[in-house]
Amino acid sequence: MMQVRKASERGVAEHGWLSSRHTFSFAGYRDPRQIGFSDLLVINEDRVAPGKGFGTHPHRDMEIFSYVLEGALAHSDSMGTGSQIKPGDVQLMSAGSGVTHSEFNGSDSAPVHFLQIWIVPDHAGGKPVYQQQHFSEADKRGRLRLIISPDGRDGSLRIQQSAQVYAGLFDGDESATLTLDKDRHAYVHVARGRIELNGVQLGAGDGVRLRNVQTLQFAAGKDAEVLVFDLRPQELPQMP
Repeated sequence: MMQVRKASERGVAEHGWLSSRHTFSFAGYRDPRQIGFSDLLVINEDRVAPGKGFGTHPHRDMEIFSYVLEGALAHSDSMGTGSQIKPGDVQLMSAGSGVTHSEFNGSDSAPVHFLQIWIVPDHAGGKPVYQQQHFSEADKRGRLRLIISPDGRDGSLRIQQSAQVYAGLFDGDESATLTLDKDRHAYVHVARGRIELNGVQLGAGDGVRLRNVQTLQFAAGKDAEVLVFDLRPQELPQMP
């Protein structure tokens, strides 16, 4: 079963320096029908004004990753990590027993546009871990590139959950097929552009829950960038 949620149905938060769209319930946006899917808890599409950002704040027991679409995101945390996250970079922070961090637009003149995504871990506690990896356009062009996995295979970042995340870029005749193991759920988020998933046309910001669907076929993209989440077969996130 494919369940499409259009971009226009997402939660909206406008704070002047921050324009955000919430796929699932987050902060002041609450919808009892949208409180995550499987272990996927948050997908926020954020646009941050130049020189602005999120001051130091805490997290624990969450797998948090940032995926930059435009601009540069400056990150600093209590593990001593300082980095710039740019398009093509994937940053994954396992908060574990507790970490504080800040995120700011790394430019004084250009906005930053990025996705922040939270996945519930398979256990509580543990030492916080920071990872960052660049995946080039060629890595993702016309294919689904594994960027996050439980075992870190093929150069992906290692997540503390039975979840795999793929990223792909599609335009024109480019296409790709992903076959899931039996009894897995999946979630597809269109980061930008337009694309067809199993014959259904999707646009930027659209999301799709998939249950009992083993084959995902992507085609007819127009400047499309997509993220695909291969998830455990459960309906709602459950904190460890």
